[in-house]
Amino acid sequence: MMTLVWDPFIRLFHWALALAFCTAYMTGDGYYELHLWLGYTVLALVLMRLPWGLLGPRHARFQDFVAGPRRTLAYAAAFLRGRAARHLGHNPLAGWMIVLLLLVLTITALSGITLDAAENRSGPLGSTRLFIYGDIIEAAHLLSTNLALALIGLHLAGVAATSWMYRENLPAAMITGYKRPHTD
Repeated sequence: MMTLVWDPFIRLFHWALALAFCTAYMTGDGYYELHLWLGYTVLALVLMRLPWGLLGPRHARFQDFVAGPRRTLAYAAAFLRGRAARHLGHNPLAGWMIVLLLLVLTITALSGITLDAAENRSGPLGSTRLFIYGDIIEAAHLLSTNLALALIGLHLAGVAATSWMYRENLPAAMITGYKRPHTD
C-alpha cells in the first residue's frame, strides 16, 4: 500500500522548473531568445509555487516542511549519524533547500530580466537607465546562476543519500506522487 504525498501540481512544478532552469543554463550563450523566455518561465513557476505553499495540500505547504533552526540542526546531526527520522513529506533539510532554491532561482531570473534591460534595453525594464550598471548586474546574474547550480548539486546529493538511507526511490516518488506510508 502506497500513500499519495506529492500532488500533481507539485510534481509538474518540480520537473518543469528543473527542465526550464537546466535548458536556460545550456542555452545561455547560443540561443538568447530561448534563454530569456526560459528565465521568464522559471520566474512564473516560482510565482505559482508561492501561493501553493500556503494553500495547497498538506505536504506542499511551507508550514509542513520549513522547520526552525533547532529542529533543522537536530535533524542534520541525526542524519549525519544515520539515525534521522524518516519524513513522509520533505525533511527539515530538504525544506530549507526548497526555500533556498526558490529564492536563488528568483534572483537568477530577476537579474536576467534586469540584465536584458541593461544590455539590450528591452523587456519590462528596457526603458530604464540600467545600462549604467550592466557589469554589476551581469556579475549578480552569474553569481546567482552558479549558486543555483551548487544548490542543485547539494539537492541531488541529498536525494541520493536520503533514498539510500531509507531505501526508497525519491525521484520515482516525485514522478508518481506516491511513497510508502509511515510504519510507526
